[in-house]
Amino acid sequence: MKSIVIHPPHRLSVEDRAPETLGPGQVAVAVKAGGICGSDLHYYRHGGFGTVRVKEPMVLGHEVAGLVTAVAPGVEGIAVGDRVAVNPSRPCRACSYCLDGLPNHCESMRFYGSAMPFPHVQGAFREELVCDAVQCAKVAGDVSYEELALCEPLSVVLHGARRAGPLLGKRVLVTGSGPIGALAVAVSRHFGAREVTVTDVVPEPLAIARGLGADRAVDVAAQPEVLTAWAAGKGTFDVLFECSGNEHAIRTALAALRPRGVVVQLGLAGGEISFPLNLAVAKELELRGSFRFHEEFALAAELIGSRRLDLRPLLTRTYAAEEAVTAFEAAGDRRTAMKIHLAFG
Repeated sequence: MKSIVIHPPHRLSVEDRAPETLGPGQVAVAVKAGGICGSDLHYYRHGGFGTVRVKEPMVLGHEVAGLVTAVAPGVEGIAVGDRVAVNPSRPCRACSYCLDGLPNHCESMRFYGSAMPFPHVQGAFREELVCDAVQCAKVAGDVSYEELALCEPLSVVLHGARRAGPLLGKRVLVTGSGPIGALAVAVSRHFGAREVTVTDVVPEPLAIARGLGADRAVDVAAQPEVLTAWAAGKGTFDVLFECSGNEHAIRTALAALRPRGVVVQLGLAGGEISFPLNLAVAKELELRGSFRFHEEFALAAELIGSRRLDLRPLLTRTYAAEEAVTAFEAAGDRRTAMKIHLAFG
């Protein structure tokens, strides 16, 4: 079966790999669409991110959807022919964190396409994926497989929204208008934010964020004066979804928050950054990290499958799996691509 494989340090190839054997409690999914994520791009461009390095050939990908083609005996709730989004998180369900209801912090997490552990966890960019049935969220609607593959990044943002607390009536600032930032705009609007403002340093992704519900979409490279205006009177916004991982963006966004504002950090920096602790103390800001997701995946599938969240503006283009290198090159251009997908048949 065709698989998209990264080789150290960062060489990408399309390879034929043997299919996996179906085991108890599992299903086989013909992968129809897979979204290229920022972490996939880091593996492709740099061989990893931070201290995480690709040390052996690894199948990439964790944002996938497809069609169930086989079901192990005894599996209930999933049948051949079902259209599913596949949750890439596979917690052990036995460590102290899993038992405490924090499976996203599982000590033995097996997350598709991750070089964090060694041997690496092979990813989902392949023609057929054998997974646990509980990883599959069935969708009855007629949305595209590309839309279904957005369940994973949407789950990340839904978890961030849960960490933020109630958004009803709040003024929300989103910094960084990549896929996660654009989804943060859509989720904030869905959960009743009074006003949603998004910033970036290039205009093209801001136009997409505006289409997903942003009241204001500001290119702060072209209009830096708005940052000063937002910081006046101790700040403008109640909640910040920081999606850039950029130190300068974080500092200016904190200045724009009102006292006792909530900061949800969704963006990851490539390395350690300095944080304006004195400002956070003086304003009594609450910094809340947000890491992956768990139960939010089912909600993401429901919101996308019903189109209560219509995320089609995020979709840029789909490439055949054989064009993986071209697709990854295209995905790296923020001015022309928001979300690039690979098709596996």
